Amino acid sequence: MMVNGSKFHLLSVVGLFLSFCVELTFSLKVTSTSPGVLEKAEGDGVIMDCKFTIESTESGPWDIEWSLQPPDNNGPSNLIITYSGDRVFGDYYGPLKDRVHFMETDPTAGDASLSITKLKYSDTGTYQCKVKKAPGLDSLNVKLVVLVKPSKPRCSITGTTETGNDIALHCMSTEGTTPLTYTWEKTTGTKTLPSRSVLDSTSGTLSMKNVSTDFSGIYRCRVSNKVGSDECIVNFSATEPTNNAGVIAGAVIGVLLFLLLLLILIFCCLRRRKEKKFEREIQHEIKEDVPAPKSRASTARSFLSSNRSSLGSMSPSNMDTYPKTQYSKIGNGDYGVQPTSMNSEPSKVAGHNLSRMGAVPVMIPAQSKDGSIV
Repeated sequence: MMVNGSKFHLLSVVGLFLSFCVELTFSLKVTSTSPGVLEKAEGDGVIMDCKFTIESTESGPWDIEWSLQPPDNNGPSNLIITYSGDRVFGDYYGPLKDRVHFMETDPTAGDASLSITKLKYSDTGTYQCKVKKAPGLDSLNVKLVVLVKPSKPRCSITGTTETGNDIALHCMSTEGTTPLTYTWEKTTGTKTLPSRSVLDSTSGTLSMKNVSTDFSGIYRCRVSNKVGSDECIVNFSATEPTNNAGVIAGAVIGVLLFLLLLLILIFCCLRRRKEKKFEREIQHEIKEDVPAPKSRASTARSFLSSNRSSLGSMSPSNMDTYPKTQYSKIGNGDYGVQPTSMNSEPSKVAGHNLSRMGAVPVMIPAQSKDGSIV
């Protein structure tokens, strides 16, 4: 009986101790009005709610802290901001430096909510608020998801725009948190999509079959997700088929004309080059045919030899053709008349008689006073 009584007494003590610990634990209670998951757009701000109540008077110092938990919950957490010793320390985590602070100047008043400004996509994660005042301790987790708005999409057209063909309108946004949703609408004419069109809201492609002129108009694409949207427009104009035969014939004629002009140009260049070559040859031949100037001695010898030839051609048979010098007869008894002087100037021979005598005309060079030939 004594043993059983001792066991009962021991169990009573343990129960009282556990009850005391539970009472101390729940004397500090942390609560939050924020949802379990917060979704915010990049560039916006967020407030993560963390409020607490104290039911008993604890004597220990205050210790309030916010930390970022690792994605896989393995490894140490990253301390962001703390309140300890009546002071705030917020320079622990570099990526959030100068962007994080407590909402209240004195968080010990029961509000330890955290504010983060200018959110970035890398801020996504699980944040823990922990409040401790010995021997009380409590905490809660808030998950933050930073969403990226869609970037401005780019609209384009693929396929032949001639009537009777199939085309596709494309819309693509390169940035943005998935899922992205695409929609197309026509903003001109009937303002309704053609009946022969199919929209893929995931890829942003609008396929149109057997297009006609009624398909022409301005089309607008809008891309959106949970936090934003953007749009682009494209102008589509259906055209009638072109005459391919006429285009080909025109191209062939154009090529032939070009070749003809090229041949004419080559012919003119070759002909001009040939004429220049002929002119150079003629000038070279003329320069070779010009005789060298004769000296004074050779000129004099030519003159003497020509005179001798003229005299030598006077034979007895043709002497009668040359004029004879007439001498005056001395009359009988007329002694007063003087005979003709032998030094009188001989008569000149006519030019035509010299030619008949076989003489050759010779040009006698003129001489200056100093004897040089001019």
